[in-house]
Amino acid sequence: MTTEKFELEINTLKEFFELYCKNNHKNMKSYTKNLTYKNKEFKIELILCEECKEDIFYSFDRLLQCPHEIKPRCRKCPKPCYEKKQWKKTAKIMKYSGIQLGLKAIKSKFKKILK
Repeated sequence: MTTEKFELEINTLKEFFELYCKNNHKNMKSYTKNLTYKNKEFKIELILCEECKEDIFYSFDRLLQCPHEIKPRCRKCPKPCYEKKQWKKTAKIMKYSGIQLGLKAIKSKFKKILK
């Protein structure tokens, strides 16, 4: 996968996990995660609870180890690398955040129409 695709993937994970955690958990702290992909450094600033921090770090590790040059969506991957329990947890977070972000976009468009 290209470094641009990798950066898009880690930023999507960050956005989805932070939204989910903010709406569902307490005791959030600031964390920094440094990742290296194809000799490029990425510094990710996160605000998450301890549980979500561990979950997103697991997802980052899976992403770093993805063997596909053209990365498929994880749910359609012929050779999934997530453990089943972790996959279900991550899928729940992605589904929740995807719906929330979709509703936010619709609400924003509706407000524009009314103005």
